[in-house]
Amino acid sequence: MTEPLLPTLALAAAGVGALHAVAPDHWLPVAAVSRARGWSLGRTGRVALLCGFGHVTVSAALGIIALVSGTAVVEQLGSSSGAVAGLLLIGFGAAYALWGARHLIVRRLHGHDHSHVDHVHDASRATTWTLFAIYCADPCVAVVPIIFAAAPLSTAATLAIVVVYELATIATMVALTAFARISASVVRGRWLERYGDSAAGTLIVATGVVVVLLGW
Repeated sequence: MTEPLLPTLALAAAGVGALHAVAPDHWLPVAAVSRARGWSLGRTGRVALLCGFGHVTVSAALGIIALVSGTAVVEQLGSSSGAVAGLLLIGFGAAYALWGARHLIVRRLHGHDHSHVDHVHDASRATTWTLFAIYCADPCVAVVPIIFAAAPLSTAATLAIVVVYELATIATMVALTAFARISASVVRGRWLERYGDSAAGTLIVATGVVVVLLGW
């Protein structure tokens, strides 16, 4: 393989990165939590950037592992990663929805609110790192064949292909998350202020179900 093929592989890497990031599980969870928590657009973008970085870094690492040890292990991991990621989204969404409904649940059980249910230290930060962990657990194995194709090139060229893939994925995730967050801002109402976290959790559960059913 010759270096002139580098632009073709770079284009393929960018296409794979951008297209797979269009799937709702890559941007909807962050956008939903952002709307519920009232994050600024800047904070939303930073969280999406963090989650995207974790997602693509694990993906690229799997590609490098496949180069060294073969594709069998990575392919098996890839076949189950979609289901695992979906289940993680379902679990996180359900827990987040229940946390959002904590006041209603306590009132139903005891007839009044308890202030201690609000004693969650920096819930937004905990949510951010939970999302980051979920995205790290959902690598994209579609980048593996591209890394294999680039392997005969120089080390610098191969790294360039990986960087192109990562930038395309992250850029798409951040852009779609920001767009969804801006679009969700038009939805207003007292019910959203009160039950926004539960609504976001329910939406994340639905996303996880779709991921499991479609095997993304």
